[in-house]
Amino acid sequence: MAKRDYYDVLGVSKGATAEEIKKAYRKMAIQYHPDKNPDDKAAEEKFKEAAEAYDVLGTAEKRQKYDQFGHQAFGAGAGGFGGGGMNMEDIFSHFGDIFGDAFGGGGRGQARGNNLRVRVKMSLEEIALGVEKKIKIKRAVSAEGLTFKSCTTCHGQGQITRVQNTILGQMRTASVCPSCQGSGKLVDKKPDGVGSDGLERIEEVVSIRIPAGVQDGMQLRVTGKGNVSFAGGAAGDLIVAIEEEEHADLKRDGNHLHFELFLSFTEAALGTSVDVPTVQGKARVKIDAGTQSGRTLRLRGKGLPSVDSYGHGDQLIHVQVWTPKHLSPEEKALLEKLKDAKNFQPNPTANDRGFFDRVREMFS
Repeated sequence: MAKRDYYDVLGVSKGATAEEIKKAYRKMAIQYHPDKNPDDKAAEEKFKEAAEAYDVLGTAEKRQKYDQFGHQAFGAGAGGFGGGGMNMEDIFSHFGDIFGDAFGGGGRGQARGNNLRVRVKMSLEEIALGVEKKIKIKRAVSAEGLTFKSCTTCHGQGQITRVQNTILGQMRTASVCPSCQGSGKLVDKKPDGVGSDGLERIEEVVSIRIPAGVQDGMQLRVTGKGNVSFAGGAAGDLIVAIEEEEHADLKRDGNHLHFELFLSFTEAALGTSVDVPTVQGKARVKIDAGTQSGRTLRLRGKGLPSVDSYGHGDQLIHVQVWTPKHLSPEEKALLEKLKDAKNFQPNPTANDRGFFDRVREMFS
C-alpha cells in the first residue's frame, strides 16, 4: 500500500511552520494514543503514521529532503522511522515529551538503543543498477546468560510518580525512572567481563539493498540494527549514508550524465565514429562531418534512473575540437596551404547555434 503524503497525514499545508506541524502532530498523537484506544488496531496504525510523518516534517533537514525527493529520500519506499518497522517504544522514546503530559507523564516504555551510522561508497555503475552491500558493523547486544530483577526504585513500573501540593490541590507528575531507564528491570546476573548495563559489543555483517538512482548524502535506514538499549530494550537503527565516488570520465547532474569528447580537427571535419564511456559500458557515437566545437550530442536514457522509478536521465556528450599546440614543419606547411581556402573561412549559419542556444537545448 502506497504511503500517504506526510503533509496530508498531519493535515497541514506544505507551507506550515514548525510550530504548526508540532501542534498538528500533538493533536493526532493524543487522539489516537493507545491509552485512549486500547486494542484498537486502526487507531494504533494512525498513531504510528502520524509519528512517522512528524519524524520527517518536524526535522528541518529531513523535511527539505522530503520536499525534494518525497518518500524515496529515505530509502526504498521508507521514510521516517523506516516504513512500518517502528514500534511503540520508538515513538515514546522519540516524542514522549510532546504528548506525555496528556497522560500523566513522559510517555511510557524504556528508551531505544542508540542508532549507528556508517558511510557506504558507491560508484556510478552501482548507482545506475542498484546494489546489495554487505556492511560489517559493531553493535551492542544483551550478553548471553543475562538475567534481570525488578527495579527497586520504581518497583517495576518504569516511572516514578511525584505528588506536589499546590494552591489548586495536589498535582501528580510522572517521569522515567533514572535507575532502570524506564524498563522496570535491573541487571541481576551477568557474565564475567560484561559491564553493569549487561551489554556486549559484537561484530555483525548486515546486508542492505540500495536502490538505483540514490544520490550523495542520501540516508537509508535498517530498522533494529543499531545498539540494544539498557535491559534488553528496543534496538536503535543502522543509518547508512550514501557517498558517491567520482567517476573518471562522467560527471553527474541530477539524473543526467555529462561527458567531454575531444576530437581532432580532421575527425570533426571529415566525420567519424567513436566509442564513449557510459555507466552501462560503451556506446558507439557517429560524428557528422563538419561537427563544430561546442556541439552537444544526447544519448537518451543513458543517464541514471530516478530513485522514485520515474524514468532515466540522459547522457550529454559535449564535443570539443582539439587544436594542436605543437606542429612539425611539414604540418605547418600543409595548414598554410589551406588557411586561405574558401571552406576554411568561418561562415556560421542559423544551424550553428551559439552558446546560450546550446544551453537551452541541453536542458530541453
